[in-house]
Amino acid sequence: MATRWGICGAGKISHDFTVALKTLPAENHKIVAVAARILQNAEEFAKKHNIPKAYGSYEELAKDPEIDVVYLGVLHTQHLRVGLLFLRAGRNVLCEKPFAMNSREVKQLIASARENNVFLMEGIWSRCFPVHVEVCRLLAEDTVGEVKMVKAYFGSPQLHIPRSVEKELGGGALLDIGVYCLQFVLMVYRGERPESVHATGVRLETGVDESMVVVLKFSRNRMAICGFSIAVAMPNDATICGTKGTITVPFPMWCPTRLVVNGQESQYPLPEPSMPLHYTNSTGLRYEAEEVRQCLLKGLKESSQMSLEESSLLTEIMDEARRQVGVVFPQDGE
Repeated sequence: MATRWGICGAGKISHDFTVALKTLPAENHKIVAVAARILQNAEEFAKKHNIPKAYGSYEELAKDPEIDVVYLGVLHTQHLRVGLLFLRAGRNVLCEKPFAMNSREVKQLIASARENNVFLMEGIWSRCFPVHVEVCRLLAEDTVGEVKMVKAYFGSPQLHIPRSVEKELGGGALLDIGVYCLQFVLMVYRGERPESVHATGVRLETGVDESMVVVLKFSRNRMAICGFSIAVAMPNDATICGTKGTITVPFPMWCPTRLVVNGQESQYPLPEPSMPLHYTNSTGLRYEAEEVRQCLLKGLKESSQMSLEESSLLTEIMDEARRQVGVVFPQDGE
């Protein structure tokens, strides 16, 4: 039986996710409906991607009995409201990153998923890429000895994009791209809570963070440095430094196709898309889609590759980093 998807949101990331699903076997993944706030947008999306049903409201999608799981591709300021709508309707949900605006909202989503006994996963797609899976395997096998330092950088000039700079749209470097650096560190240190978080950064006039550096200290004198910016391009790579060697995930570290272990490079090519994409290596969204399918087939309510506990910790770290840099969203005061 194919896993039947409902797509919530008819924007750029939903387009890319839909194109990525088409690189997987049709007998395993099927999109049965798409919903947008404006019916015409949903209808245009459905026509473009050959999707049978189009809805002009998220409520209609939540009531569709033919859907196994909903892909939530709306703006993250809407994740809590729309996520709760689907979870309370008894729908399994794959929620695009960042999970929500703060840890209070994330805890609400997790609580609702458990209350309604449904699957929920934050779409940190990086975790499901073969490169990241291989990194975890290498670390488990002690390939580079004890890891003492992790470095991750992500910079992308986005000051011209309203979504990146406006506070009302959940803008700023941290929630949009810094999340990839921090999740990488947590992946390497296996979801361990850091002993300390030190963040410094600069804010735009809109009040969101333009650039930030976060230093994390873990038990046994292990460290991590993350740097990210929406003002400039950066190396956009990640390095794991151990007592017996190094592992480097080259650009683009958040959706990688190459891995360098002690100087030896391996390649993990992606399938070609059937139509143009909006974001880098977006056919790699197929990996998280397949992970969701495997979890549902096993009757699991969360994924071990990106557990709800780890998503919760990730958001707590981001909350603390924002607090230190002085970035406050309307949702923080509610």
